[in-house]
Amino acid sequence: MAVLEGVPSGLPVTAEAINADLIRRQGGYGRGGRMRIEKDRIEFICGVRKGKTLGNPLGLLVWNKDWENWKDIMASEPGPDSTERVVTRPRPGHADLVGAIKYGHRDIRNVLEKASARETAIRVAIGGVAKALLAQFDMQVVSYTMDIGGIAAPSPSDPLVAYQAAEQSDVRCHDPEAAQKMIEQIRSAKHKGDSLGGIFEVVVTNPPIGLGTYAQWDRRLTARLAMAAMSIQAMKGVEIGMGFECARRFGSEVHDDIYFDQSTGQFIRKSNNAGGLEGGITNGQPIVLRVAMKPIATLYSPKDSVDIVTKEAFEATVERSDICTVPAAGVVGEAVIAYEMANALIEKFGGDTLEEMKRNFESYQEYVRSF
Repeated sequence: MAVLEGVPSGLPVTAEAINADLIRRQGGYGRGGRMRIEKDRIEFICGVRKGKTLGNPLGLLVWNKDWENWKDIMASEPGPDSTERVVTRPRPGHADLVGAIKYGHRDIRNVLEKASARETAIRVAIGGVAKALLAQFDMQVVSYTMDIGGIAAPSPSDPLVAYQAAEQSDVRCHDPEAAQKMIEQIRSAKHKGDSLGGIFEVVVTNPPIGLGTYAQWDRRLTARLAMAAMSIQAMKGVEIGMGFECARRFGSEVHDDIYFDQSTGQFIRKSNNAGGLEGGITNGQPIVLRVAMKPIATLYSPKDSVDIVTKEAFEATVERSDICTVPAAGVVGEAVIAYEMANALIEKFGGDTLEEMKRNFESYQEYVRSF
């Protein structure tokens, strides 16, 4: 469950649109048995009436269908510690051991249930509301898979076209040839009892100039978007625009020249190496982020570990595992980036109603056009 504050009144939102993203989060070639349990659907508990927000906090709820199997073991009521299905064997690559040590847990289930990527379901739902707000200002947040297990797809020339193509792919890749090779790579990993990571790209189209700030380090939109991407479980790296390639180039090859279009009266760029952000502020170009995901840590060919009680060595156990979740991770990436973009939009043009926000937005756009 989540409570979302700050959404203006009058914003059209539907459970149907959010459920579509929840379904996308559960898809992708390489998913495991958990997806047969999860059938996620959003419920609005408060804050929405007849398909429009009311201005008060939104209550969003996604039921966990697996809870019935755990409600006694994980009950919140006082009582003796459960002796059923106690986990004392930490899995390498998870928060199991460090979480148990940090919080003093002798049953690692207390750690793995909270650290699980299961919580991204509600974040995707929140992202659905954020996307609805961004859409009112002609902005979209899309994603597609760029790499799985070293099989790379070519960079697309048009992110919206790439996104549409990716939505028809089992691995959410816009390039059919690369997609087929990715599927074969996943099959190979499954045969070996192994797992795969990869890279997905998230693009925000049509952002206005001026979201974010250079004035305070923790409010730079660059930093906020990077943090959002890295907050997703199993993410190990993020780059914006040309990213790490900037470090290998001369400055003359990196920075985007500025031009002035006399016909439109606008400042323009003919390249987007900056990925839409300069000094922590949007420059009007599409925002482009690439996020690297490590391979799923739970393997069917398990790695070595040590029991926290007996201190005996063992091979790590398998708790329902996927082979590859990069396609689904891209959907989560859309959600967390949409959330931060919506926050930045509200900070800049905020009002109590959607109409007030739009008036503020249009007034600002007129100022930009006449600058």
